[in-house]
Amino acid sequence: MKEKRKLKLKKFYFHPITVFLFLTLLTVVLSGILSAIEMQATYNTVNPNTNELESTLVAVENLFSFDGMKFLIGNATTNFISFAPLGTLLLALIGITIAESTGLIETLTKRFFSKIPKEIFTFIIIFIATISSLINEVGYAILIPLVALIYFMNGRNPILGIITAFCGVAFGYGVTIFVGSMEIALMDYTRTAAWLIDDGMHISLTSNLFFIIATSILISIIGTIIIEKIIAPKVGKYKKEEEFAKTEQYRVINLEEEEQKKIERDKYEKRGLRFALITCIIVILLFIYMLIPGLPYSGMLLDMKENTYLNQLFGDTSYFQSGFTYLVTLLLIITGLAYGFGAKSMKNDKELIEEVGKKISKTSYIFVLIFVVSQFIAVFKETNIGLIIAAWLANLLENLEFSGIPLIIVTLILIAIANIFLTSPTTKWMLFAPIVVPMFMQSNISPQFAQIVMRVGNSMTNGYTPILASFVIYIGYLNIYNLNKNRPITIRKSLKMIAPYFLIISAAWILIVVGWYITGLPIGPGVYPTL
Repeated sequence: MKEKRKLKLKKFYFHPITVFLFLTLLTVVLSGILSAIEMQATYNTVNPNTNELESTLVAVENLFSFDGMKFLIGNATTNFISFAPLGTLLLALIGITIAESTGLIETLTKRFFSKIPKEIFTFIIIFIATISSLINEVGYAILIPLVALIYFMNGRNPILGIITAFCGVAFGYGVTIFVGSMEIALMDYTRTAAWLIDDGMHISLTSNLFFIIATSILISIIGTIIIEKIIAPKVGKYKKEEEFAKTEQYRVINLEEEEQKKIERDKYEKRGLRFALITCIIVILLFIYMLIPGLPYSGMLLDMKENTYLNQLFGDTSYFQSGFTYLVTLLLIITGLAYGFGAKSMKNDKELIEEVGKKISKTSYIFVLIFVVSQFIAVFKETNIGLIIAAWLANLLENLEFSGIPLIIVTLILIAIANIFLTSPTTKWMLFAPIVVPMFMQSNISPQFAQIVMRVGNSMTNGYTPILASFVIYIGYLNIYNLNKNRPITIRKSLKMIAPYFLIISAAWILIVVGWYITGLPIGPGVYPTL
């Protein structure tokens, strides 16, 4: 018998840049088809002045047309420059790279981070990532590259660090240890929707405070277990690229000289850390002073046009919120330079700048990816497809006759599905609030608890959609640290890596929300799940 040879088909691994180009083209063609069949939706919003519902019709915008082509060409540069992850990531990279080049991050990793048990360190990362949503989405740009670098220096797989940071921010988005930008964004829609039933209903910024504090800790614990027990074994160890071929050489080692160098290096590192710590404390105190109103030259980071302090701090026009990434970058730059000066790890400014340029150039590929993704997201948003799907799901909920626990679970699932196509929590709540809040109130569920259901549904699928703008940072850094350049990490593979986290955390979120409703524990000061 002749030996049968198995015919193996060659697998193609499309680069994410290529895939996003295809998705952009597909979206353009699809918009033409859906526009021709008149795909549209009607949704209701509450007029805050009249407290009445106003109907809005939205249809698919045809980009597969003469005007559509003009939009694609005329807005390409604007789409790229105004794409939020571009500026935040570039700023964060400057600060991180300077701190790395002076040796600060390596010394901190060697002396402190490496001594922390990996489970505790994972919990710390996820917890910081979770509460980072206090300031919108800056956690993606700062934590993903920073944690990847720390993991790399600590001998752990940097891809695991990327997954940990991304999952912490994405699947815990909206739960923090204090009220922040999410409350500012959602509260007005919750209030106006509640007034449809009870015009005396009061919704405060602290209405969800107890819930978000408790769940930020609980979700971080669950996330740590998922990362360490399920994802870490699958990701495996990281094989570092060897810069030089290994050769066996005989050389005479002067042990006394080596020991002396080690003592001297240790002395300079300790001095550098002291300089960095003192500088860090001074800079943070200055930042805090800028957040205190009423003192001489203070309040620089506040929007003093707002009436309440929280709006001054977390409002859309707050200098603290819009400039937070820059503040972190300044902190990294100043403390990094202080360490370099104290540890004598910087010879001169020219050498430092050249080193920073070399390190940033290694990540330059991600900016090409950002350009392509910015076009895809802008095109998808312009077509209104995501808005229409979300409006359909909101209208579907209105036609369902549920109450109590079934109503809570169905609402969670529909909001989670809507989030795959429409990632903006504000726009989503604008569609869902006039439906969800009255339905909940008629089922004796408080509007404040309805807002919790919204933020949880948003978190459940937040990291599992390529339409999320910051998804580009996640998949970009996976490929930066991917050693097999012939097999890029695709969108499918990047989602597969975090699938266990997505599934378990989603189930956990549903159990937490339902359990909180059943127990009737307060969700904020004087606020409960039921009316």
